[in-house]
Amino acid sequence: MLSSTNAITPNGYIRFRDYLQKACGISLSDNKQYLVASRLGKVLEREGFSKIEQLVDALEKYGSSKLKEEVINAMTTNETLWFRDIHPFTILKDRVLPEMTSGPLRIWSAASSTGQEPYSISMVIEEFKSARPGVLKAGEKIVATDICTNILQHAKQGEYDSLAIARGLGPDLQRRYFDKINDLTWKIKPHLSSRVEFKYLNLIESFSALGKFDVIFCRNVLIYFTVDLKLDILKRMHACLKPGGYLFLGGSEALSGLSDYFEIVQCHPGIVYKAKSL
Repeated sequence: MLSSTNAITPNGYIRFRDYLQKACGISLSDNKQYLVASRLGKVLEREGFSKIEQLVDALEKYGSSKLKEEVINAMTTNETLWFRDIHPFTILKDRVLPEMTSGPLRIWSAASSTGQEPYSISMVIEEFKSARPGVLKAGEKIVATDICTNILQHAKQGEYDSLAIARGLGPDLQRRYFDKINDLTWKIKPHLSSRVEFKYLNLIESFSALGKFDVIFCRNVLIYFTVDLKLDILKRMHACLKPGGYLFLGGSEALSGLSDYFEIVQCHPGIVYKAKSL
């Protein structure tokens, strides 16, 4: 069993950590053996593996896409809530959207998890349009991506139980933008979900095919990557932003070494990064 003291040997843990980083960019520290044990216990038990090395052997030798997908799904953190850290959404409504009214609006929600972030963005757009009739006539599109396939399926459905709904969403917005399916389930209204397109994406791979964006939300995901990978991803995101486009990062994340690519915009409270022309 993976829970035994001998299941994750030092060498086995190093091998799995290296594999995970190459596969999806997640960088585990030296002391996360307990996390691997708790996340992958069921996978190893089902496959009949008593040690983590056997799992790595299977992943490397056979290249099973289904097994790889399951391992990445298990190791991905999907903690989220509505309007998380509220300031980015206030900045989007009060500072960013007023600059984006002349053409079609494209927003990318990277690492969109179970959908709370892109749907929150859609609500902000709806509130903005309600307050300013006639704006954004060219339309809006939110591209929401994640590496976790089962989470993407959940997000596409747009259905949430009462506990998930209550995490960051006030009763007024709940009544306005959700339909009650039953006593335990609420579903995002079609006019909000219709502007959101969910796609699978591994951020360590190319995302140039997504096209150009006015705004990118990449929040609370870069903390899992190495410094070099963070810089690579942020440079490629800069290339995906239209001139003067905006990048939102998580509260504990910051740009370092990219002053030629972005300028900091202080919004009191909160900050956003504006793409510079190279």
